[in-house]
Amino acid sequence: MKIHEYQAKRILSHAGIAVPEGDYASTPLEARLIAERLGKTSVVKAQVHAGGRGKAGGVRVVESPAEAEEAAAALIGTNLVTHQTGPQGVPVNGVLVEEAIDIAKELYVSLVVDGAAEGVVAMASEAGGIDIEEVAEKTPDKLLKVAIDPVLGLQPFQGRKLAYGLNVEPELVRTVAGIAGALYRIIEERDSSLIEINPLVITTDGRLLAADAKFGFDDDALFRHDDLQALHDPDQEDPLEAEAGEFGISYVKLDGNVGCIVNGAGLAMATMDVTNAAGAAPANFLDVGGGADEEKVAQALRIVVSDPNVETVLINIFGGILRCDIVARGLVMASESQPDRMLPMVVRMLGTNAEEGRRLLSESSLDVTLVNDLNEAADAIKSAS
Repeated sequence: MKIHEYQAKRILSHAGIAVPEGDYASTPLEARLIAERLGKTSVVKAQVHAGGRGKAGGVRVVESPAEAEEAAAALIGTNLVTHQTGPQGVPVNGVLVEEAIDIAKELYVSLVVDGAAEGVVAMASEAGGIDIEEVAEKTPDKLLKVAIDPVLGLQPFQGRKLAYGLNVEPELVRTVAGIAGALYRIIEERDSSLIEINPLVITTDGRLLAADAKFGFDDDALFRHDDLQALHDPDQEDPLEAEAGEFGISYVKLDGNVGCIVNGAGLAMATMDVTNAAGAAPANFLDVGGGADEEKVAQALRIVVSDPNVETVLINIFGGILRCDIVARGLVMASESQPDRMLPMVVRMLGTNAEEGRRLLSESSLDVTLVNDLNEAADAIKSAS
């Protein structure tokens, strides 16, 4: 789960990390009142779950409360399109109005749960600000990484290592190390999967502030955090992804034309590779999981075919806990409820009750091509394209 910048900054502030003075506004009038309270040049920032807001016009510097109200009115109620959103953009339901700061230096600090490292990795770079991804790709030597032992936690010397790697002034080393320690405590206590401060700025008057922040939380741990669940903003999610989440289906919308339904994340990745190898592109990542029933499978198919970009559906099932006959019945159930939206399907089934599943599909009214392996699946996708 992601949260908005203003929510992330409240968590940082509660943890003792300094942030610019400001507040959230859901109306233009509230933005004006916040700017009046600040009494200085302010920044009005659209609150969306996407980067690239500045380049898209979602961040505006204002000199007066009247300008803050005008900027908020221009943003609230619109959809902001950035390089991280689809062409339809994401809705702006509010803005963050905060003090404009005079920046002397921009830094980058983040902590992320890294599966390869089997723990949390802290990262820091002097090249903070926009386009940090480009920095990591083209000049990886500018990105310092420190692996944190999950038993020992972040050690003081590691915090100092990050500070020295940022080449901050000696008097700021302890502050930077303290920020790293506070971020690690947040990750542990709140089951966060990602905390990113970009930029962490040194102001001209010597303050160290988190000028922007992103948080990601482990969805499977949210049941332990009622306060975090209250921060969820469903308006920022793709409607199909939100619908899938209600049914416990792992679904991520992509830009291709082949809808994919599988059981197992690894199998899903392999299925997406097959789609690409066939000269097509996956329209989604979808994992129904091992404990699905007919209704869950049916809902998965309904979600996939609801995407107007989908032209063909590739179903790749390895029957184990989830039996192949259950999958087949779920597909037939979906077709009976939405007969006008059923598309050509390529189906590979192996494992428990595979023959029964294949028989059910072959006797149904579905437009199904049954295949035995991934090479046949790729050929069938090519023929359907």
